[in-house]
Amino acid sequence: MNKASVSVPASTANLGAGFDCLALALGLRNTVEFVEIDQGIEIIVEGEGAGRVPLDATNLIARAAERVFERAGRRPRGLRIHAINGIPLGSGMGSSAAAIVGGLAAANALVGGGLSRDDLLRLAYEMEGHPDNAAAAIFGGLALVSAAEEKLLVRSLQIPPLTVVIVLPDVHLSTAEARAALPAQVPLGDAVFNIGRALFTVQALMTGEVELLRWAVVDRLHQPYRQKLIPGYDAAVREAQRAGANAVALSGAGPSLVAFSSSGHSEIAHAMKMAFEAGDVDCRTFILLVDQQGVRISEPPVHSLS
Repeated sequence: MNKASVSVPASTANLGAGFDCLALALGLRNTVEFVEIDQGIEIIVEGEGAGRVPLDATNLIARAAERVFERAGRRPRGLRIHAINGIPLGSGMGSSAAAIVGGLAAANALVGGGLSRDDLLRLAYEMEGHPDNAAAAIFGGLALVSAAEEKLLVRSLQIPPLTVVIVLPDVHLSTAEARAALPAQVPLGDAVFNIGRALFTVQALMTGEVELLRWAVVDRLHQPYRQKLIPGYDAAVREAQRAGANAVALSGAGPSLVAFSSSGHSEIAHAMKMAFEAGDVDCRTFILLVDQQGVRISEPPVHSLS
């Protein structure tokens, strides 16, 4: 039986001022297993998103796999996809990127496509339209990425051990909606402001100076526009800081928030949860280590494809 299994981490992108350029991989994972079958496509989804995602060729994992099969010029006779999802959908924790990366990496392993991690990132970027979450999911650690026209540059930096708090309010906010809230143009001063803050965000994470993040994650390009779409955002940030958080930012496009601190993570998570629930917004919390590995191939296949 020809099969391949991969594990893909969640991610938190932007990190305040690093809009579409910075992301951290997180220790919460999806597992995707591909098994070659005689014909057709079968999809099984467990965990987050079960009953919500399509179970046919329009499934995001299946679509990603098709990109690899076309690129490699090889494909299985048929395919069974078994996804076990730990990453909530539409959360701002990179669920779409994880699905795409899972499909790309599993397909590459299944057919021996020979694609590098850089190749996988290019395919993921073409599918998702922004590369930050996918870069973190593929490479792990702190991902720095720059995409302009045909150029795509990525670096993954290993950082000191770091635990973050992710708080996910029960607010529907798609990435498309969050992007639609942004202005088409921004003042030059705001762009310069963000460049400086993003540089110091990288510095803070590389050196473990978590206290510096309170200043560094301040942003003028996206958070002021998006936070208005999340009821209870201001209260959650305020209570997180009272509970000891050094910094709080939107996680990706939201609606989740990420809080940084060297200690007291349970207290911070509880304080933020209570702030949202005081405004009648249900909330889930996650206390997660930064993942340093990125996508992992768990079970190398024995190739039998013609």
